[in-house]
This record gives sequence, C-alpha cells and structure tokens, in this order.
Amino acid sequence: MADIFETTVLCEDCNKKTTKHELFRDGFRIRTWECPSCGRVWHHPGDKQSYDEFQKLKEKQFQVKLRMVGNSYAISIPREIIEFEEESHRELNKLISLNVEEPGKVSLFLHKRITKVFKNNRPR
Repeated sequence: MADIFETTVLCEDCNKKTTKHELFRDGFRIRTWECPSCGRVWHHPGDKQSYDEFQKLKEKQFQVKLRMVGNSYAISIPREIIEFEEESHRELNKLISLNVEEPGKVSLFLHKRITKVFKNNRPR
C-alpha cells in the first residue's frame, strides 16, 4: 500500500504545491509538507500519532519492584513500554543493553542504537 507521503499535496489556502521535509524530535522522524507561499506546515498523520503516543508514555512514571532472582536482581518492564517498542521497532533484540550512566542512574536499551562515527567533522 502506498504511503500518503508519496502523494503531491496542494495548500488549501493558496493552492500551491507543497514541499516535503523531515523533522527529527526525540529520535523520531516526522515527515512534513510545507507551503512555500504561506509557510503552513502539515505533519504526516502516522508519524505524528507515533510521536504523540511516545510523549504520553514519556510523561508517565512507573513504579516497579526490584526482586532477587538467583544471584541477580530483576525488575519487570511495564507491558505498555514493550508494546510501544515492538510497534515502533517491529522486533526487539533478544539481548538488551544495560549501562550505568552515573550513581543512581541506569540506562536500558531495548534495541540497537545506531551511532555515526565522526572524523574531521564528517560521518564515516
């Protein structure tokens, strides 16, 4: 099925052809159309919906219990977080990354992060 972003959109106010752009917010790519005449901007509905769902999830604060399992500690990850990640990344890795950021702060990565290596200010 074709994506709506592949179509040509005309501005309803000035009847001019819009130009396509991309915004990047909090790791999300939001595709947009912008009218070169009046400057009005439309966001791709699917991209906007995913970003809005992320914002709602980000505002929640989860209380989870720390448990002892064998010689390790375990916490449960709320279902909402896993379902959101599965939807936005289709398949989670079986192994996840866990890093100690600073005292009292641990980061958990449910999927591989793509990083670019820069040398002399140019991506490799």
